[in-house]
Amino acid sequence: MNHESRPEVLFVCIHNAGRSQMAAALLLKHGGDRVVVRSAGSAPADTLNPAVIAAMAELDIDLLTSGAHPKKLTNEAVQSSDVVITMGCGDECPFYPGKRYLDWVLDDPAGQGVDAVRPIRDEIERRVLELIDELVD
Repeated sequence: MNHESRPEVLFVCIHNAGRSQMAAALLLKHGGDRVVVRSAGSAPADTLNPAVIAAMAELDIDLLTSGAHPKKLTNEAVQSSDVVITMGCGDECPFYPGKRYLDWVLDDPAGQGVDAVRPIRDEIERRVLELIDELVD
Protein backbone atom coordinates (compact mmCIF):
# COMPACT_ATOMS: atom_id res chain seq x y z
CA MET A 1 0.00 0.00 0.00
CA ASN A 2 1.09 3.59 -0.40
CA HIS A 3 2.70 5.74 2.26
CA GLU A 4 -0.65 7.15 3.38
CA SER A 5 -1.85 3.55 3.88
CA ARG A 6 -4.84 4.19 1.66
CA PRO A 7 -5.23 1.46 -0.96
CA GLU A 8 -5.08 2.72 -4.55
CA VAL A 9 -7.43 1.00 -6.98
CA LEU A 10 -7.46 1.27 -10.78
CA PHE A 11 -10.46 0.08 -12.80
CA VAL A 12 -9.74 -0.66 -16.47
CA CYS A 13 -12.00 -1.49 -19.41
CA ILE A 14 -11.66 -0.89 -23.13
CA HIS A 15 -13.56 2.38 -23.58
CA ASN A 16 -13.64 3.70 -19.98
CA ALA A 17 -17.19 4.81 -20.71
CA GLY A 18 -19.24 2.27 -18.73
CA ARG A 19 -18.11 -0.49 -16.38
CA SER A 20 -14.92 1.11 -15.11
CA GLN A 21 -16.68 4.47 -14.64
CA MET A 22 -19.46 2.84 -12.62
CA ALA A 23 -16.96 0.93 -10.51
CA ALA A 24 -14.86 4.01 -9.80
CA ALA A 25 -17.90 6.10 -8.85
CA LEU A 26 -19.28 3.35 -6.61
CA LEU A 27 -15.94 2.85 -4.87
CA LEU A 28 -15.72 6.59 -4.26
CA LYS A 29 -19.28 6.63 -2.92
CA HIS A 30 -18.78 3.72 -0.53
CA GLY A 31 -15.05 4.04 0.19
CA GLY A 32 -14.84 7.80 0.48
CA ASP A 33 -11.44 9.12 1.50
CA ARG A 34 -10.35 5.66 2.68
CA VAL A 35 -9.31 4.74 -0.88
CA VAL A 36 -7.69 6.34 -3.91
CA VAL A 37 -9.68 5.55 -7.05
CA ARG A 38 -8.73 5.73 -10.72
CA SER A 39 -10.27 4.49 -13.94
CA ALA A 40 -8.94 4.29 -17.48
CA GLY A 41 -9.44 2.58 -20.81
CA SER A 42 -7.14 0.92 -23.30
CA ALA A 43 -9.06 2.63 -26.15
CA PRO A 44 -11.09 5.39 -24.46
CA ALA A 45 -14.36 6.54 -25.98
CA ASP A 46 -15.13 10.19 -26.65
CA THR A 47 -17.96 10.32 -24.13
CA LEU A 48 -19.55 8.36 -21.30
CA ASN A 49 -22.30 5.88 -22.12
CA PRO A 50 -25.66 7.73 -21.70
CA ALA A 51 -27.37 4.63 -20.23
CA VAL A 52 -24.58 4.38 -17.64
CA ILE A 53 -25.06 8.05 -16.75
CA ALA A 54 -28.81 7.43 -16.29
CA ALA A 55 -28.33 4.24 -14.25
CA MET A 56 -25.87 5.94 -11.92
CA ALA A 57 -28.19 8.95 -11.52
CA GLU A 58 -30.74 6.52 -10.07
CA LEU A 59 -28.26 6.04 -7.20
CA ASP A 60 -27.78 9.82 -6.86
CA ILE A 61 -24.37 9.65 -8.50
CA ASP A 62 -23.97 12.35 -11.16
CA LEU A 63 -21.11 11.27 -13.37
CA LEU A 64 -21.24 14.44 -15.43
CA THR A 65 -20.84 16.98 -12.63
CA SER A 66 -18.28 14.77 -10.87
CA GLY A 67 -15.91 15.28 -13.79
CA ALA A 68 -15.95 11.66 -14.94
CA HIS A 69 -14.72 11.25 -18.49
CA PRO A 70 -12.99 8.50 -20.49
CA LYS A 71 -9.23 8.50 -19.90
CA LYS A 72 -6.35 6.68 -21.61
CA LEU A 73 -4.69 3.92 -19.62
CA THR A 74 -1.11 4.83 -18.76
CA ASN A 75 1.74 2.85 -17.31
CA GLU A 76 1.96 5.43 -14.53
CA ALA A 77 -1.65 4.76 -13.46
CA VAL A 78 -0.91 1.04 -13.20
CA GLN A 79 2.41 1.56 -11.41
CA SER A 80 0.86 3.77 -8.73
CA SER A 81 -2.04 1.41 -8.02
CA ASP A 82 -2.09 -1.37 -5.44
CA VAL A 83 -4.99 -3.21 -7.08
CA VAL A 84 -5.76 -3.23 -10.83
CA ILE A 85 -9.23 -4.48 -11.72
CA THR A 86 -9.75 -5.28 -15.37
CA MET A 87 -13.14 -5.54 -17.00
CA GLY A 88 -12.51 -6.83 -20.48
CA CYS A 89 -9.50 -4.84 -21.65
CA GLY A 90 -7.88 -7.96 -23.11
CA ASP A 91 -4.19 -7.88 -23.89
CA GLU A 92 -4.08 -4.08 -23.70
CA CYS A 93 -3.63 -4.03 -19.92
CA PRO A 94 -0.01 -3.61 -18.83
CA PHE A 95 1.22 -6.11 -16.28
CA TYR A 96 3.63 -5.24 -13.49
CA PRO A 97 4.97 -7.81 -11.03
CA GLY A 98 3.92 -7.15 -7.47
CA LYS A 99 0.57 -5.63 -8.37
CA ARG A 100 -2.64 -7.36 -7.41
CA TYR A 101 -4.78 -8.00 -10.48
CA LEU A 102 -8.44 -8.96 -10.48
CA ASP A 103 -10.49 -9.64 -13.59
CA TRP A 104 -14.18 -8.89 -13.18
CA VAL A 105 -16.11 -10.60 -15.96
CA LEU A 106 -19.13 -8.38 -16.55
CA ASP A 107 -21.51 -7.77 -19.43
CA ASP A 108 -20.58 -4.77 -21.55
CA PRO A 109 -23.13 -1.94 -21.27
CA ALA A 110 -22.12 -0.50 -24.68
CA GLY A 111 -25.18 -0.08 -26.88
CA GLN A 112 -27.53 -1.17 -24.08
CA GLY A 113 -30.45 0.71 -22.59
CA VAL A 114 -30.74 1.62 -18.93
CA ASP A 115 -32.82 -1.51 -18.21
CA ALA A 116 -29.88 -3.68 -19.30
CA VAL A 117 -27.33 -1.50 -17.48
CA ARG A 118 -29.01 -1.70 -14.04
CA PRO A 119 -28.08 -5.34 -13.35
CA ILE A 120 -24.48 -4.66 -14.46
CA ARG A 121 -24.37 -1.64 -12.13
CA ASP A 122 -25.81 -3.66 -9.26
CA GLU A 123 -23.27 -6.46 -9.74
CA ILE A 124 -20.43 -3.94 -9.83
CA GLU A 125 -21.74 -2.40 -6.60
CA ARG A 126 -21.84 -5.82 -4.94
CA ARG A 127 -18.22 -6.48 -5.94
CA VAL A 128 -17.13 -2.98 -4.87
CA LEU A 129 -18.61 -3.50 -1.41
CA GLU A 130 -16.73 -6.81 -1.09
CA LEU A 131 -13.54 -5.09 -2.24
CA ILE A 132 -13.92 -2.38 0.41
CA ASP A 133 -14.31 -5.06 3.07
CA GLU A 134 -11.02 -6.62 1.89
CA LEU A 135 -9.02 -3.41 1.54
CA VAL A 136 -10.19 -1.06 4.27
CA ASP A 137 -10.16 -1.62 8.02
